[in-house]
Amino acid sequence: MFTTTRPRSSLHSAVSIFELIYHDTVRSIRKGHGNAFIALGTNILTVVIMVMAFYFLFTVLGLKAAKLRGDFLLFMMSGIFLYLTHIKAVGAVAGADGPASPMMQHAPMTTAISIASNALGALYIQTLSLIIVLFVYHVAFVPISIYQPIQAFGQVLVAWFTGCAVGLVLLAIRPWFPGFVNIFRMVYQRANMIASGKMFVVNMLPTFMYNMFAWNPLFHNIDQARGFVFINYVPHKTSLVYPLQVGAVLLMLGLIGEFYTRRHASLSWEARR
Repeated sequence: MFTTTRPRSSLHSAVSIFELIYHDTVRSIRKGHGNAFIALGTNILTVVIMVMAFYFLFTVLGLKAAKLRGDFLLFMMSGIFLYLTHIKAVGAVAGADGPASPMMQHAPMTTAISIASNALGALYIQTLSLIIVLFVYHVAFVPISIYQPIQAFGQVLVAWFTGCAVGLVLLAIRPWFPGFVNIFRMVYQRANMIASGKMFVVNMLPTFMYNMFAWNPLFHNIDQARGFVFINYVPHKTSLVYPLQVGAVLLMLGLIGEFYTRRHASLSWEARR
């Protein structure tokens, strides 16, 4: 009962780590709601409400004709899915258990496992929601065709990756400035409603508007994804590499900050969350 189990080999150690990540991923998914189906249904409902809201907005303003040729709802969903994937990844990683969390009192548990589990849990929910919504829309409403589905899903992974990188930076500074992190997450989420460019066709934007949003990796990410979704759209103004570069830099900064924070962990931090 009180003995410590040590891995017998590198393979055994890897299997143990993956098993821990799996179980903590399940815990992170069920943390929002005890019933996993309700948690998934809530996320799907969020997507549907956002799509309907933007559809109504564009219909009232008469802007549908200004969009690219193709399915208009698919155009909106291509932006909303990437936006939600990014934002959910930011929230999941930034809200992971820190070094002073009670979960860290269990010997096999580490902050790296907690971060990986929360990130994978967010990706799982968003991917499942994407598949279900597109399947229902394709079967029940209008048959859709995605030009390059594998590359398009790759852009979903890029949005998730950059979201995890931003969340890791916030996780590293959360114990030091908990109030700032909470405010920044809220502002970041609200700002990306516009700054992500999910409502715009970037090739049609004037230069002054493009310059307002070009700093945002999610802006490039969504525009590149639409180039893979629609056969008649080729992104000219955005970069395929820029989101990966920004994500890699933020990931390194987050890892360095998390390592420094973990070395100065204090039990009183958890009371400040």
